[in-house]
Amino acid sequence: MNAVEQLPHVADQAGLTLIELALGFVTAHPAVTSALIGPRTTEHLQSQLAAADTVLTTDVLDAIDRIVPPGTDLAPDEKQDATPALLDASLSRR
Repeated sequence: MNAVEQLPHVADQAGLTLIELALGFVTAHPAVTSALIGPRTTEHLQSQLAAADTVLTTDVLDAIDRIVPPGTDLAPDEKQDATPALLDASLSRR
């Protein structure tokens, strides 16, 4: 089972939507100062704004790390550069 199939289960177990899980994860990283959202509809905007205050527990963050270990790049061909603070596992949330 790949990350795309596993992460919705983590969100469900935490009582979160997938967008809440995603934005909570991004903003938990100490190198991230803000999360950019890209809603296409008012519904998307509302769900993304509702996720803005999501704070993930250590258990949820650990579950995500087991699925996608810190420093893992799931889409290396989609980037032109790599930010060291995001790829270096030692610089993750711990």
